[in-house]
Amino acid sequence: MKQSTNKNSLLDRFLNSIERAGNKLPDPAVLFLILMLLTWLFSALLSPIDFNELDPRTGEKLYIQNLLTGERIAAFLSRMIPTFINFPPLGVVLLAMLGVGVAEYSGFINAGLKYLLGFTPKSLLTPILVLVAIVSHTAADAGYVLVIPLGGVIFYAAGRHPLAGIAATFAGVSGGFSANFIPSAIDPLLQSFTQSAAQILDPGIQLNPLNNIFFTGLSSLVVIGVAWYLTDRVIEPRLLRTNPVDENLTDVPRMDELGPKEKKGFKLASLVLVLGLLGLVAWAYPLDSSLRAPDGEITSFAAPLMQSIVPLIFLVFWIPGILYGFVAGTYTSSGDVIASMSKAMGSMAQYIVMAFFCALFIDAFSQSNIGSMTALKGAAFLQSLQLPSQVTVVGIVFLSAFVNLLVGSASAKWALISPIFVPMLMQLGISPDLTQAAYRVGDSVSNIITPLLPYFPLVVIFGQRYVKNTGIGTLVSLMLPYTMYLLVIWTAFLLIYWTLEIPLGLQSSYEYTGF
Repeated sequence: MKQSTNKNSLLDRFLNSIERAGNKLPDPAVLFLILMLLTWLFSALLSPIDFNELDPRTGEKLYIQNLLTGERIAAFLSRMIPTFINFPPLGVVLLAMLGVGVAEYSGFINAGLKYLLGFTPKSLLTPILVLVAIVSHTAADAGYVLVIPLGGVIFYAAGRHPLAGIAATFAGVSGGFSANFIPSAIDPLLQSFTQSAAQILDPGIQLNPLNNIFFTGLSSLVVIGVAWYLTDRVIEPRLLRTNPVDENLTDVPRMDELGPKEKKGFKLASLVLVLGLLGLVAWAYPLDSSLRAPDGEITSFAAPLMQSIVPLIFLVFWIPGILYGFVAGTYTSSGDVIASMSKAMGSMAQYIVMAFFCALFIDAFSQSNIGSMTALKGAAFLQSLQLPSQVTVVGIVFLSAFVNLLVGSASAKWALISPIFVPMLMQLGISPDLTQAAYRVGDSVSNIITPLLPYFPLVVIFGQRYVKNTGIGTLVSLMLPYTMYLLVIWTAFLLIYWTLEIPLGLQSSYEYTGF
């Protein structure tokens, strides 16, 4: 890969300084340990203060919980194992990587990439990858463990910088979390909180579970456009100047020609994959399918299909990977299959260590209520300013982006602040649909720069496969331009969407009559 010699721009120098500062931080595992200790300390210092806030989820007064009491420390020790084992991304990552490992080391993924790159123009590689990343939202968190690493592999195989591919897909999967034209489980989940908050002012109001689907669908075009421009014009040129790919890489695809056995193996494995997916569709299609929720919904969190996404991903890669390996000759015995799974788990050793400390920190931060208090205080401050409705909507976007750095869960944040924002804006003539859309924009754009995102350390490890000195600072400096551009452009798109009165769902405005 040719390294650019262009002089660094002001943006380059700014991002380089962030990268240098961020990479001077301790190892991510140690950083999470330090953050957990600081959380304990601040919880003890802040716990005596009465902040005079009610928790909208319970109606009871909200206090900062002192985590340094004997009772809390005993609870921390007794919960340590379940906190680690039940850390949501851990099982997702490990199970998915077992299947992906078989498909990768057998050569099945490599063969698929060669076919893909054979008919995909290099100029369209970035937008296609971002589109795939956005669609992956439908499969819960699968995009983090599947699409993001494939972004690096595909870019490397195409002769481009692999970290640029990782950045582009990370922007699509996480930064564009609320940009999707396909309904997913997050839509009715957020709508349920929005409706409860709206009924505080209007007990009879009913909202459509897909009340933002038109906006999020068109938003996918915004995210694709921003990610395409930044990746090709800003991120990749900077990477070529500052972060050259390590030499003598192993276990990465090579663009040599497929042999007869490899072609035969790929066609047979792909046929089995397609038949399996068609069988899954036939199983899930009937309204009384055992893969659907009791109410017949298929995208609900209660649907067995949604709960089985990761096991299905495992099978989708494991079975075709094994078949390809034996036909192509890369596998000669069952021991080769187990060896590839063991090798995949070996690459996850560093992530498991980070996940342990990350799980403990996130649990401690949640238990302390510091993040929840910050969210409520920020919402109350914005309400007290009594700004014009357009400015208030922009304020919600920016506040949601900031709070997302402290409270990771999209539903948890909205449960906290929707009872404040939704009734407040209804009185200004703004529909609950629009308020929810503003929250979703802010919640999405800062996902990619917060270490509180449970998958953030995993993306760092994906990058270290190609550039060993990739660290938190490297990833933040890569993703910060996506956050800044999306924050401004997506917010502007929201205001234009609102001004033109394009329907966000059932309604784009609300007439307050003083209930």
